[in-house]
Amino acid sequence: MRGGGMGNMQKMMKQMQKMQKDMAKAQEELAVKTVEGTAGGGMVTVIVNGQKELVEVNIKEEVVDPEDIEMLQDLVLAATNDALKKMDDLTNDTMGQFTKGMNLPGMF
Repeated sequence: MRGGGMGNMQKMMKQMQKMQKDMAKAQEELAVKTVEGTAGGGMVTVIVNGQKELVEVNIKEEVVDPEDIEMLQDLVLAATNDALKKMDDLTNDTMGQFTKGMNLPGMF
């Protein structure tokens, strides 16, 4: 190996270390972010954090019908799934910048 090969290897290692630090910072930032999911035209809203924990549920009074609990359950489920998908999209957008062009299957 020529002398330039070792320098390139060190440069690549430094780049990898920087990328690892940047990824860790991005993961920390994602952990404190929240997204809102809605259903029923905003009748049910839920908030999910970056760790995919449900942190808030809001249900408008007019959607509560003791005769139709199933509809309310469906709205809560739909709003939760909406919020989780939004968080997945945000995570993929944020973390995907680190794997662009690397062709690493299954990373994010």
